[in-house]
Amino acid sequence: MTTRAVRAPDASLTNAVVEEVGKRVVGQQAMVERLLVGLLTGGHLLLEGVPGLAKTLAVRTLAEAIRTSFQRIQFTPDLLPADIIGTMVFDQRTGEFRPKRGPLFANVILADEINRAPAKVQAALLEAMQEKQVTIGTETHPLDEPFLVLATQNPIEQEGTYPLPEAQLDRFMLKIFIGYPSRDEEKEILWRMAGGQDIPIARVADPEDILQIRRTIAELYMDQKIVDYIVDLVRATREPQAVGLHEVRPLIAYGASPRASIYLAQAARAHAFLRGRAYVVPEDVKAMAPDVMRHRVLLTFEAEAEDVTSDGVVEKILEAVDVP
Repeated sequence: MTTRAVRAPDASLTNAVVEEVGKRVVGQQAMVERLLVGLLTGGHLLLEGVPGLAKTLAVRTLAEAIRTSFQRIQFTPDLLPADIIGTMVFDQRTGEFRPKRGPLFANVILADEINRAPAKVQAALLEAMQEKQVTIGTETHPLDEPFLVLATQNPIEQEGTYPLPEAQLDRFMLKIFIGYPSRDEEKEILWRMAGGQDIPIARVADPEDILQIRRTIAELYMDQKIVDYIVDLVRATREPQAVGLHEVRPLIAYGASPRASIYLAQAARAHAFLRGRAYVVPEDVKAMAPDVMRHRVLLTFEAEAEDVTSDGVVEKILEAVDVP
């Protein structure tokens, strides 16, 4: 694979953001890196993990470190669309209705337990994610950039929840599984947090800095062989027999759409940027592929009966497709 002579990007700003987040969040390097990938590409993230794994803390700290507005919306079964996007209120002084903006008008949105809200609320949020605008009454209001939605799901206590439909899951660039910390990390968490003292965070970046980095990432060099590799990976989720995975074909109901190819290319560029490279290598694609594709590969009942997971299918595809 050949690469052009391009100056390596300066990732010092993102390193400073990671350092600030690390003051409060112990471990969870993969989660923090994926948060940055979403922020630096404009892709929304879905985080899944049991309560108490610092999801909310990481998102709030990230927003503090880059001087952006932050809103946490707790999704509940009685939530209405107007509760998040806003509504029209009557102004007695002027005798007219005026829009009252909801909490969705912020740079970083934490949609906590998104699967606990009814379909209308989920649709209102996901429309804003796609269009970067909301309509209140008859007026359309653009959302400020950068605009990033980080939604969380709890894998336990599924009673009374409204699982996201596949078409809405596809709006999320990455789906991230968050695991428990190691023993040493949990000891460090205890030392830092058990005292109850606030840990100050320095604001090391502005929204304009983030938008400038987005433009830099969009220009990172991607060889044609890498493009072919990404397309081959995504197409293998639809036609696994084409790469010799005949036993996998009965396990996949639907493969990933072309949106997965777009997001995988963007995520791979961001992954390369965070490592100080001006070009994408196959390892960038392989690192981001599970997070991009795990919620886009829909399995059959046969796969569920055999305890096969979408992660397992993606892993087999990564092993079967030739690396450039």
